[in-house]
Amino acid sequence: MKRAVCSFIYHKLLGWKAKVGVPDFKKCIFCAAPHTTNWDLFIGKLFINAVGRKSGFLMKKEWFFFPLGAIFRSMGGIPVERDKRSSMVDQLIEQVKRSDTFHLAITPEGTRSANPNWKKGFYYIALGAQIPIILVGIDYEKKCITADKYLIPTGDIDKDMRDIKLYFKDFRGKYPEKFDIGEV
Repeated sequence: MKRAVCSFIYHKLLGWKAKVGVPDFKKCIFCAAPHTTNWDLFIGKLFINAVGRKSGFLMKKEWFFFPLGAIFRSMGGIPVERDKRSSMVDQLIEQVKRSDTFHLAITPEGTRSANPNWKKGFYYIALGAQIPIILVGIDYEKKCITADKYLIPTGDIDKDMRDIKLYFKDFRGKYPEKFDIGEV
């Protein structure tokens, strides 16, 4: 039922397409970009449900106030304290290891503004937990979300991050000027 409703909204009402060519891993990180608007969360959640998959997501804790906090938690939201050095990566690695299934979407830019210095937490979670990173490109120009590539982190973060950033270079966020892959 939930899949049918999300599929109807995503495909029929909003007119978006989905291209998925990766396995349905029991455990993975979804690396989603470009992230240029708050609408990415809702489009992304509709997409993931429409294609019959599940995913939680990280979001700054400031958004988890009443009543939004309860709504975001029910959607799989995990509040993050960004102003404090914490072991969120280590905590998530342990959660992956304890779980039978684990799917978490992370936007590597860490902001909706242009940021060439992408956060690497998603990479370290996948590396530490030994799970794949599925690359999910959001393209507002084509009204399509694409998930057709994944990688297993090698530990060579410079090479892997270069490959990841290059994958996203041709996707257009809602506000393209707010997306920057930096020098690769």
